[in-house]
Amino acid sequence: MPTVTAQGKTMQCEAGANLRQVLLAHGVDLYNGQAKVINCRSLGTCGTCAVAIEGDVSAANWKDKARRSLPPHDPQRNLRLACQTQVLGDITVTKYDGFWGQGKQVVWASTHDPG
Repeated sequence: MPTVTAQGKTMQCEAGANLRQVLLAHGVDLYNGQAKVINCRSLGTCGTCAVAIEGDVSAANWKDKARRSLPPHDPQRNLRLACQTQVLGDITVTKYDGFWGQGKQVVWASTHDPG
């Protein structure tokens, strides 16, 4: 079973599990500010669940690529939409600031929980 490490927590999931669902099920603060209330609920249209991922995940699908190609996201930046990402192996996840998670300051990393 793959291991997901995020916000100082380590959790296991089935291979192919949706990263957004795994993070939320384990109490990880995936959204910044009011994005907790105002998000697309996995449609891949809002971009607020953007995270940096290290490890084995699915290739970016068209929804992920399309949303991250629009401002405030930068398609050259190494971010992914958690709602459009399947966990295939062990991964670590980092969340950045900004409403859409597009900022440069780390909010939380795999081993750091500022809470």
